[in-house]
Amino acid sequence: MASHQYDNTDLLITQDEEGSRLDRAIFRSFPHSSRTLIMRLIRKGNLRVNGKRAKPNQHLDLNDKIFIPASLREQDAVKLIAKPIKKLDVLPSILYEDADILVLNKVGGTVVHAGSGYEYGLIEQLRESMELPQLGLAHRLDRDTSGCLLLAKHLASLRKLTQSFREKEAQKTYLAWVDGQPFPTASQINHKLSKGQLKGGERMVISDEDGVEALTDYQLISRAQYHKYAYGLVALKPHTGRTHQLRVHLQSQGHAILGDNKYGQQKNNQLFKKIGGKGMALHAWQLQFSHPITHKTIQVRAPYPNWWNNISNYHPVTNKGENT
Repeated sequence: MASHQYDNTDLLITQDEEGSRLDRAIFRSFPHSSRTLIMRLIRKGNLRVNGKRAKPNQHLDLNDKIFIPASLREQDAVKLIAKPIKKLDVLPSILYEDADILVLNKVGGTVVHAGSGYEYGLIEQLRESMELPQLGLAHRLDRDTSGCLLLAKHLASLRKLTQSFREKEAQKTYLAWVDGQPFPTASQINHKLSKGQLKGGERMVISDEDGVEALTDYQLISRAQYHKYAYGLVALKPHTGRTHQLRVHLQSQGHAILGDNKYGQQKNNQLFKKIGGKGMALHAWQLQFSHPITHKTIQVRAPYPNWWNNISNYHPVTNKGENT
């Protein structure tokens, strides 16, 4: 549980949570409660700051008093007793660790945190097994994405890391196997995105001129072929952090990520399985950032999943004579 003072129905904000967003501070203080419930209570005005209604993104000041309704207190207590954390089938390997941060090689298919139909996730298990109640995510990875995942061990580190990502100081490089072989072999995708759109009964992120700006650099680095089916390995560097940005940007160019059941084509995903593909072929390969406490530049790389060897019968790209 986050460091705070709690007395019956009121939560008093201490120095550890000063400057935090309301929704994040509440979830850290009541980690066994539903995120959906917390957001609903805030929006309905049932969870008040200094007696006043507040928005989820309101930043908190030292000694702010937050009224905690019984529904939230009771749910947190019930879940803590009745629903112990389940164990994940596959734990991630540690790429880097010190007293302030932790970088993991997340396994594809692993849910990072509870919510959206999942009662537990990687973060809940690590908080319990590592006895780090303040452990928090500095950024997010989709469930089916593997690779570098950065976590902060305490709130001081978490605030600085999230600010670094928000101000685009941290740099991420992804690798992905995609349908076809992009040409030109290196370029930038600049498509605005909108989320929450219904398509075939499913909520999707789509390219939309009325959406928010999203920029991705890509470079084709390998070619491969299965009979007459051509596919390629691309390196991706996002300059913005929109939901499903890489997946939608590549799909919009006709080069959906292989194994992406949400945005890819079924026939290509079936071929992908025939050549040994498992899950979605998107991997957070490299992460570079400034250490939140020492300010030293940290660069970490995550080995790609072993099953990628099944599909990597590739031909290196020369780029000769091509417009990049």
